Amino acid sequence: MEATPHPLPRSVDEVFSDFKGRRAGLIKALTADVQKFYQRCDPEKENLCLYGFPNETWEVNLPVEEVPPELPEPALGINFARDGMQEKDWLSLVAVHSDSWLLSVAFYFGARFGFGKNERKRLFQMINDLPTIFEVVTGNAKQSKDQPAAHNNGSKSKSSGKLSHLSESQAKGVKMSPPPKEEDESGEEDEEDDEQGATCGACGDNYGTDEFWICCDVCERWFHGKCVKITPAKAEHIKQYKCPSCSSKRSRVN
Repeated sequence: MEATPHPLPRSVDEVFSDFKGRRAGLIKALTADVQKFYQRCDPEKENLCLYGFPNETWEVNLPVEEVPPELPEPALGINFARDGMQEKDWLSLVAVHSDSWLLSVAFYFGARFGFGKNERKRLFQMINDLPTIFEVVTGNAKQSKDQPAAHNNGSKSKSSGKLSHLSESQAKGVKMSPPPKEEDESGEEDEEDDEQGATCGACGDNYGTDEFWICCDVCERWFHGKCVKITPAKAEHIKQYKCPSCSSKRSRVN
């Protein structure tokens, strides 16, 4: 996706310099250029990605067509969740995925050019000394350095330390995965009713206990997460979920 080819970094210092440049571009998109970034992530467009480049610039564009790609690709479809979330939560979600992408690119270079154990350790330590994009975007950069344990205590809960800016009611505001087991005491009849009654509003298939589901807070229909491109991780950041149909209805009214 880069208009001007950049020389491939081959040493630890070069990979770290590449990492810092891409990181600076992504932070710029999510802070100083946030309005421009928001406008370019139109949910009506196809799957879009946020790219950061070594020259500290950024771009929202379609994923590369080359398979496999020359470099690891950023999170796909960041534009689809834009209107179904609070803006700050959506930006936080993009920031988390951007952090993950930066690490994957850096260690792709490390693997490609044969970094040994000590080189990989040094590279990670250099990267780890910088605040994450998530910490910068949410304003938690200073707190995370002073109180590193604060983020680890709730790592197994639905609302982890990194999502502490969401209130408990916000974190529980999205209905996920209908719980048919809650009515076990009612007998087999109720279980059969639950399974037959819950169908995906997108594909029409019946509810499956091994699948992730999410409920629209407007029309109260249930959907497979995969059908509406919502993962469990993404759902944790959504205060009020609107399915594609309800989102498009609202945009037409406006």
